[in-house]
Amino acid sequence: MFSDNTLTPKEAIRLCALGTLAQQPMHYSGLANAVRHFASRVMGPSLDLMGTSIELLRYEGLVEPVDGKGMEDDALLQVTDSGMAELRSLMVANVRAAATELNKLILALKFRFLHLLDPADQGAQAEQMVEVCENELARLEDLRQHHAEDPGHLLAWLDHDIGLLETRLAWLQDFRDRVSGPAA
Repeated sequence: MFSDNTLTPKEAIRLCALGTLAQQPMHYSGLANAVRHFASRVMGPSLDLMGTSIELLRYEGLVEPVDGKGMEDDALLQVTDSGMAELRSLMVANVRAAATELNKLILALKFRFLHLLDPADQGAQAEQMVEVCENELARLEDLRQHHAEDPGHLLAWLDHDIGLLETRLAWLQDFRDRVSGPAA
């Protein structure tokens, strides 16, 4: 992880592989294809994201073959108890406030696998997503205020992005409230 407890690109791929297997056992080749497909559809093709080996997950004891040996015979794989602990650790990692393609992938993975966490962790993750969006919105509003008198098209573009973030924030707040349940 990065020093701010956010995921590196390789850890995002590890999260994708472990979360995919946590939902159902898969053959080695099917898992590799599922991870590649999801990551490339969210972020676009990226060599940075294709560096995690499923064999490494097996070597670390995070996944194990149900039948077969591994890559050489396209074994059916399942996540281990250690793999589930690693999945939780990756799921509860922080999300950076900057709107990057890696963050988009990490958020998509969190939404895809959030149901695998216990309710308290789900609520904490939903709250974290709200905070990240609020910080991003504040950053753009500050930029807009600083350039309010500038000529050109920056303000129109910022207004558009601010509107998108306000919509996203409202959706995330509603999502957080649904995941967290009724207030005590």
